[in-house]
Amino acid sequence: MANLSFTNALRRIEQNIPPIWLMRQAGRYHSHYQKLKQKYRFQELCKNPELAAQTAYGPVKEFDFDVAILFSDILFPLDAFGMKLEYNPGPILDEYLNETIYSNLRSTEDAVDGLFFQGEALKETRRILPQNKSLIGFIGGPWTLFSYASGLHLEKEDCVSTLPVLSQKLFEEKLIPLLLSNIKIQLDGGAEIIMIFDSSVSQLKKDAFQNEYCPYLYTLFSSFPQKLGYYAKRQYSILDKINELYQKGMAGIGIDSSYSLDVFLKSQKQGFIQGNFNENFISLPTKEFQKELTKYLTELQNVPKSDRRGWICGLGHGVTPSTPEQNVHIFVERVRAFFSES
Repeated sequence: MANLSFTNALRRIEQNIPPIWLMRQAGRYHSHYQKLKQKYRFQELCKNPELAAQTAYGPVKEFDFDVAILFSDILFPLDAFGMKLEYNPGPILDEYLNETIYSNLRSTEDAVDGLFFQGEALKETRRILPQNKSLIGFIGGPWTLFSYASGLHLEKEDCVSTLPVLSQKLFEEKLIPLLLSNIKIQLDGGAEIIMIFDSSVSQLKKDAFQNEYCPYLYTLFSSFPQKLGYYAKRQYSILDKINELYQKGMAGIGIDSSYSLDVFLKSQKQGFIQGNFNENFISLPTKEFQKELTKYLTELQNVPKSDRRGWICGLGHGVTPSTPEQNVHIFVERVRAFFSES
């Protein structure tokens, strides 16, 4: 009960056509999601296993993606700790984290109960998915969760030179233990791998990322070897640490469109590589989008097939709400047609 192309990519088995899935593929651009949102709040779609499964399966059914991803949100661990979280349409916290709020957070043991719905959602998604489709889960990266909890997500990139004391306290006492439990819940629910989405980590300066933050990632990867992928938006500092991350058990990496994927594929010989067509290009008028897509795929077609091992085709970030559904159809069909000729 898995997609062969996706399994081959995880195992770095040479193949012509890469598997395809997109971050936020079950999102606001899609009429299937919009119809569900007319009846249900976002939290209901996430926390009701049957609705979460329907939402996750919708784009797989329409666009024939190789992989379904848990329909949920990275910030639910904050909700589980007792921080008041709403969506309108994006996430809104009633208050930002400080020492007083921290002291009133639920214990990790109690917070775990607030995440079991994800395991049930994965089981239901797996039940309705065709057997030739894969299923993955995700969590938010520790820094990204702290950044949202504290309000730092509103700040610019490359602005944090050392981890705040409160972030270290949150990581060590509460968040890392909860994320370890969260990962287990999702794996037990049927996820083949878990992606760690850490978009806000680009706020960390190089030394803070490499020397202070990476040890927290090492804990996650070493606890679940070859089960966790990592995505860090515009975080060039990771390249200096990528071999250490693989040594600690990282299964693969997602990269954004600021990297040259053809160069990265030629140089990277471990794990899977997810990415990285520019998400802004796929929302262009169709003719302009097709021109950019052809240019992108031509560059990758020139990469020897042996160097494309491990490649999972996707976007540099999530599908934007303005993306035409027609362009998503074209993306999937064109990628497969392009590489079937290789």
